[in-house]
Amino acid sequence: MSIIISQNGEHAKKVDKSEFGKEGYLQNYIHENPESIPVYEIEEDKKLLVVAREFRTESGPIDALAIDKDGDIYVVETKLYKNPDKRTVVAQALDYGASLWRHSNFDEFLAKIDSEINNKFKVSFEEKIKDFFGIDEEQIVSVIESMKRNLREGNIKFVILMDLVEDRLKDLIVYVNQNSQFDIYAVQMEYYQFEKYEIIIPKLFGVEVKKNVSTNSSGSPRTKWDEQSFFDDARKKLDNDSVVAVKKLYDLAKQKSKISWGTGTIRGAFSAQFDLLGTKPLFVLESNGILRISFEYPKKEASKKQIAKIEVLELLISKTGMQVEESSNRTVFEINEWKSKADDLVKSINECL
Repeated sequence: MSIIISQNGEHAKKVDKSEFGKEGYLQNYIHENPESIPVYEIEEDKKLLVVAREFRTESGPIDALAIDKDGDIYVVETKLYKNPDKRTVVAQALDYGASLWRHSNFDEFLAKIDSEINNKFKVSFEEKIKDFFGIDEEQIVSVIESMKRNLREGNIKFVILMDLVEDRLKDLIVYVNQNSQFDIYAVQMEYYQFEKYEIIIPKLFGVEVKKNVSTNSSGSPRTKWDEQSFFDDARKKLDNDSVVAVKKLYDLAKQKSKISWGTGTIRGAFSAQFDLLGTKPLFVLESNGILRISFEYPKKEASKKQIAKIEVLELLISKTGMQVEESSNRTVFEINEWKSKADDLVKSINECL
């Protein structure tokens, strides 16, 4: 196949299809240009962030590991048509997915990704997904929770990237998608070179399939939470004492912090950012009573004075018996772990403000 290139309707030139020299070049290309994987054909605003290359598993290294803004995990495998192993690429990708599911501890999994992102972009994983997907603090938590759930349940999606996708592979992907809960996509990357430019034409296969099997996915649209909907949901999920504890922390946040409401589909949430304690949220509170506190995250981009206040707060909260892990982005407390300490929490934060 050839394409025609012209300038202002003149000087048309025929450009013949080129070949990728090595699979490593294709791997690097999608790592540097994740938008070349046309997942926007699956959902209009969907895009992938490649979080690691050559991600190690018990079954071998995954060419590329990617996520989307919903916390879905993608195993991306690249194969050139001339590679004799191309007929086994689907089985290979599934093997990697099974290995991730069976042998991955989520905290270690997330730490590896954070290290990869930091090495490449010099920012944390949370900062990268916030900037890349344009999401807020509560949505960051939602993405990470979804990743954890998907890894635990083995809900992994697969993308096969090739320079030429043969008909038998297309038929296999349609068959698997039609008759299972797997989501496997093939992407044919047509490659052209013209002067100093590289032209890639991606074609996605597998998205047209309508499954005959039920899935656990929720099609509920995200909605912006507010005070009323948050507490309506809290009253459904919590007993009266727990709702009172949540209200105490919320009232403090409402009076003295900048509240950002989340858009999760399962439960409400808000983050609270106190100006005197840095530019990042101190905590996220969910309508099921889960409280996520971080001291390290607010210290990022904070002044020396703000950091000093955060360290005082850390000491005060530790005296309540609530230990926030230094190595963790956020420490999670269930409602029964903190509701009896709600007054002490409010008092500690007030003392630092």
